Amino acid sequence: MNTAQRHFQRHGIGTSLDAIAKEAGIGPGTLYRHFPTREALLAAVLQLHSQELVSRRAILIQIADPDEALQQWLRALEDYLNVFNGLPEPLMAAARASAPDSPLTYPCDQLIAMTDEFLQAAQRQGHVRPEVQSRDLFLATTAVAWIRGAGSIDDVRRLRPLIQTGYNRSDTPKSPP
Repeated sequence: MNTAQRHFQRHGIGTSLDAIAKEAGIGPGTLYRHFPTREALLAAVLQLHSQELVSRRAILIQIADPDEALQQWLRALEDYLNVFNGLPEPLMAAARASAPDSPLTYPCDQLIAMTDEFLQAAQRQGHVRPEVQSRDLFLATTAVAWIRGAGSIDDVRRLRPLIQTGYNRSDTPKSPP
């Protein structure tokens, strides 16, 4: 598993599975027997890597201001989604498709559930519109992570505040233009 993680970190999620097997000292058949698809191997590696994110979640959940906690969670989630080049795409596809047979659906569901904790706290305090859903914030954060991975940091700097102001509750209703 550590070999796969190193390959994903160095070469992105499109790395050669045969190269992973070779470096791990196993045959490709053995790798495919345990992980029949790239997504299955990626899901297993993400499970290992998720400990850091879970630790950050435990710290962020203690922040008294739920809006600040939500903002910091979304940033932590974005960092997590950028751990491997190309990771946002299959996670976004798994979250959008809601395909129960995809090995990446469960990790996405876990991330969406964690996002929901922060979102509900901010909604209870009136900081976030009630119709905003955790899945939507997850997809928006995944999109920002994808853009960040493409090296468009200026775009990311503009998108983060846009997403934030898009989910914040406005004190004054705006009239249509």
